[in-house]
Amino acid sequence: MDTGFACHCGGHRLILRCLNALLLLFLIAGPQFAHASEPSPLLIDYSHTAWSERDGAPTGATKFAQGPDGWLWIATPTGMYRFDGVRFERTDKIHGYPLESSNIMGLTTAPDGAVWVGYRVGGVSVFRKDGAHTYAEQDGLHPVGSLHIEAAPDGAIWVAMRDGVAVLPRGGSRFQYLGPEAGLPALGVFQILFARDGTTWVGTNTGAFFRKPGETRFTQAWPHVALVWLCEAPDGTIWGNDFKNGYYRVRSTQPSAGESLKPELDGYGMLFDRQGTMWMMHTDGMERRVAPAGASLPEQRLSKENGISGPILSTRFQDREGNLWIGTAGGIDRLRPNRLRTMPVETQLEYPALVAGPSGDIWVGDYARDVWKYNLAGRVSREALGPITASYTAPDGVLWLGGTEALQRRDRDGAVTSIPYPPELKSLRVHALQQDRDGALWASFSSGKGVYKLVDGQWTKSGGLQGLTDLLTTSMARDAKGNLWMAHLRSQITIIDGATARTLGPKDGLQLGTIMQVYRDGQAMWAGGENGVVLYRDGRFATLRGERNEIFRGVSGIVRLPNGDLWLHGADGLYHIAAADINAWLNNEQTAVAFERFDAQDGMMGHAPQLRPVPSLMRSSDGVLWYATSTTIGTIDPAHILRNPLAPPVEIISVTSDSMRYPTPLNRELALPAGTQNLQIDFTALSLSIPERVRVRYRLVGLDRTWQEATGRRQAYYTNLAPGNYRFEVIASNEDNLWNTKGAALEIGIPPTFVQSGWFKLLLAALGILLLYSAYALRIRYLTQRMQESLQARLAERSRIARALHDTLLQSMQALLMSFDAHSQNLKEGTTERTRLDQTLNLAEQLLVEGRDQIMDLRASASPDALELTLEQFGKGLAEHRSHAFAMKVSGVPRQLRPHVHDEVYAIAREALFNASRYADASRIELELDYSANAFVVRIRDNGKGLDDAVAAAGHRPGHWGMVGMRERAYNIGASLAIESKPGVGTELTATVPGRTAY
Repeated sequence: MDTGFACHCGGHRLILRCLNALLLLFLIAGPQFAHASEPSPLLIDYSHTAWSERDGAPTGATKFAQGPDGWLWIATPTGMYRFDGVRFERTDKIHGYPLESSNIMGLTTAPDGAVWVGYRVGGVSVFRKDGAHTYAEQDGLHPVGSLHIEAAPDGAIWVAMRDGVAVLPRGGSRFQYLGPEAGLPALGVFQILFARDGTTWVGTNTGAFFRKPGETRFTQAWPHVALVWLCEAPDGTIWGNDFKNGYYRVRSTQPSAGESLKPELDGYGMLFDRQGTMWMMHTDGMERRVAPAGASLPEQRLSKENGISGPILSTRFQDREGNLWIGTAGGIDRLRPNRLRTMPVETQLEYPALVAGPSGDIWVGDYARDVWKYNLAGRVSREALGPITASYTAPDGVLWLGGTEALQRRDRDGAVTSIPYPPELKSLRVHALQQDRDGALWASFSSGKGVYKLVDGQWTKSGGLQGLTDLLTTSMARDAKGNLWMAHLRSQITIIDGATARTLGPKDGLQLGTIMQVYRDGQAMWAGGENGVVLYRDGRFATLRGERNEIFRGVSGIVRLPNGDLWLHGADGLYHIAAADINAWLNNEQTAVAFERFDAQDGMMGHAPQLRPVPSLMRSSDGVLWYATSTTIGTIDPAHILRNPLAPPVEIISVTSDSMRYPTPLNRELALPAGTQNLQIDFTALSLSIPERVRVRYRLVGLDRTWQEATGRRQAYYTNLAPGNYRFEVIASNEDNLWNTKGAALEIGIPPTFVQSGWFKLLLAALGILLLYSAYALRIRYLTQRMQESLQARLAERSRIARALHDTLLQSMQALLMSFDAHSQNLKEGTTERTRLDQTLNLAEQLLVEGRDQIMDLRASASPDALELTLEQFGKGLAEHRSHAFAMKVSGVPRQLRPHVHDEVYAIAREALFNASRYADASRIELELDYSANAFVVRIRDNGKGLDDAVAAAGHRPGHWGMVGMRERAYNIGASLAIESKPGVGTELTATVPGRTAY
C-alpha cells in the first residue's frame, strides 16, 4: 500500500486545521517565502562531455582552430589532431601535405580556409587544399619558436615569435619583423589581439602594447607588468593575465598619481563567448563567471568533481556552432548549450507533479514537499502546503490538490478547504482528479480502490454506477461533449455519460498497455501509454507512427499547441511533431510522421514518469512547455528553440580495398586497380554539437537505386563490384534536420582485368561457340559412326539375303527352267503346246532376270561413308550375273562427301554401271574414283558396242530416262557430266564435282 505522512486517524482533523492555519499565515506573509532568482548551476545549462586518452583524445592541447570545412584542429606538443565529432585522428598531414614538425604551438585558420601552423622549434606552415608552404629563414623568419598566430582583419598574418612580432602582408611572400623601431620589445612576445575598434594589442612578458588605427608605432599600456592571454570583453575592456593567475584591466591611459593597479580576477585563459558570458580557466577547472565582479561560485565550475577530463587546463575555444572546448592534461572537454532548461531547485524533488496555476502559470509539487509557483527564473512562492500526487484546475480557477491524507480545495482568493478521504482510502496515493459536466469531482485511488465521486462533501464509490472497473485509473479528462474519460491499465478506457458507462479496449483497436494520459483535442481525444499514442475520432482509434519505426512509447504527457504542433513526453524523450505532418497523418493514417526528439543530449535528466504524477507535460500561458521527470522539471519554449543553423560539411576521407587505403584525391577522381571488387568508403559529417543525431545518406551511382542511410557508422561497404565507372555521393543533416544536399562526391573508376575485358569476353564467347561446335561435331561424328555401323550391318544382311536368294531360289528356278527347256525340245515346233511352253519359259526367264536385278539392288544399298565400298559391291554384283569383268580404281585419299553430293554421285554411278552391264554387251567394265583437292571425279568406261546414233542424238533411249536423270542429278550438285561413246569401241562417262562442293 502507498503511504504518505503517518498520523493517528483520530487526530487528523486537528492536523488539517493546523495546516490550514499555516497556509493562511504563509499567504499573508507570502513575500517572506519568495527567493530571489540565482544563477543556475553550470551543468544545468550545458551538457558536458569528456574524452580521455582512452577515447583517443590528445592531451596537453596548445591551441584549437576550426575552418569552414568544419574540422576541429587540435595542436599539441606531440602532433596535430583533428576531430569530426565522433573520432579523434592524429595526422601528420593537412590537406595531404606533411607537417614540418609534430611540436606545435601556434594554430589558426584564415577566412579563406587556410590552416596556419607555428612550430615550437621554429617556422610557420600554411596549408591549403591546392598546396602548402613552410616559411623559414629564406622567407624572413628567424629560427625560433612560433607561439601564437592571428589573422588580421586586412588579411595579413601576424605571428608572435620568441624574438618579436613577424607580419606577412596580404599577398606577400616574406615576413617582416616589428621590433623596437615599431615600439615593441624584441623578445618575449606571447599574444596578438585585434580589438573590435581596430586597435592592435600585443601581449609580452614586459607588458601589453597597443597601436590604434592610423598609428605606426605601438605604445605600452598600463600596468607595466607581464600581460598575456589578452581578451576583449563585450564592453570593449581589455583584460590581461600577469603569469600569476591574476587578471588586470588593461588601460591605454596612465593611471592617476597614487592609484594602485591590482589584479581584479583570479584565473587565466579568459574567454567571452558569443553571448557575452565570461569564462575563466583555472588549473583545476573551467569557471563560468555569471557576474565578472561577483564571487566565484563552485556550482559554476567544471572540475574533477563533475567529471572534467583532467587538471592543468591549457587552452579553450568556442566553435562555430557555439560549443566550448577545453584542453587539459588528461584530454578534451566539450560544453554544449542545452536546448532543454532544467529548473534549479534548492532540494531534490521526489516525483514532481506539474500543476496548472489558476492564472495560467505553472506550480510544482512533489511527494515530499509543498507546492510552489515557478517562473522561468525558478521558484517564486509557496502556494500550498503538503505533498501532492495529482491535481485538477477547474475552469473557474478553483484548484484541487490530491495529497495522501486529504483533498485540498484552493479557491482563487487563496482560501483553502481540506476534505478528508473515506477511512478506507487513508494514506493512499491519488492518481487523477477531474470534474464531470455536473461539477462533481471524481478521484482515482491506488491499491485497487477504483474511483470515487465527491458531491457536497460526500464520497461515493464508483459514483453510484454499476459495472465500473476497479482497475487503476491513471488519467481523466472530458471530451467535447462533456463525457468523462477514464484511462486504465490493460488498454482500457471508460467513458461516463451521465448515468451510463461504456468501455473501450483491445477489441476497439486499443493496444497501449497501461494508458497514462487522455487529452482532449477539439472533437477528438488523444491517449498515450506504454506502447505508443492513439487518436480517437469518428468512433475509432488510429495509431500514430513515426519515421524510422518510432512508436512514441511510454507517453504520459500530451500537448497540442494553438498552431497545431503536437508535443509528446515519453520514455525516450520529448517529441515535437509539426502541424503539417500531423495534418498529413490525419489525411492518411498510414503515413509515418516526421518528428524531432529532445532527450539527454539536449539536457533532459531522466524520463517521463510511467505511472504518476501525470500529466508530465503542460503549457503555461506564456507558451512555454514544462515537463517533469522522476526528479526534475524543465522547460522549452517552442517559439525560441536553440537551433543549429549550420548544415554539416561532408567529406569523403578515403577508400580502402584489399587492405590498401587510398586518400581522396583533390580532383575527386580515384582510379583503383584492375579487378577491384570490394570497397570500404570512409566519410564524415562535421557537426560537433550533437554528432549522435547527424543523419548521413549515401549512394553509389551505377549500383544503388536509392539513398542508403548510414545508421551508427560512417562507412559504406560494397562487394562483388563489376568493372566500370561509379560516382559515390554522400549528404548529411544536423540535429535540426538541416540537410547539406550538396554533400560530397567521388568518381571511382575500376578498369577490367584481362579476364573481365571485352576482348576476353569475345574470346570466351568464341571459345564457347567452338566448344559447342566441337561437341556438335563429335556428336555428329558419333551418330554418323553409329549410322555407318548400322548401315554396314544392314548392307551385310542384305548381301547375305541376296546371296541366299541367288544361291537357292534363283539357282533352283534356273535349274527348273533348264529342265522345262529340255522337255520342250521333245515337242514339235509350231504346235500349240510348244508355242505356249516357249512363251511360258520366256516369261519365267524374264521373271528370273527381274529377280536378279532386285537382288542386285538389294546388295547395292549405299553407305554414306563408304562410296567406294558400296559401288564396288554393286559392280561386282552385276558382274556375277553378266558375262563381263569388273574392276575399280581409287586415286587420292578417300574423303567423305557432303551428304547430298554423296547421294547424287552414288545414283549417277549406279545408273551408269547398270546401263553398261545391261546394254553395252561389254566384256569389261571399269570404275574409277579420283579424290583430288580441286575436284571429285567418277569415271565409268566399258569396251562394249557403244551407243546407237539415235540414242546419242536423243540423249536417252526411247521410253528410258536413266541418262536424263543422271544429267539432272549432276546439275543439282553443280557437277559436269560427259559421255563419250564410239561404236564398237565402248562408252566412257565422266562426272566431275568441284572440290568446294564435293567435300
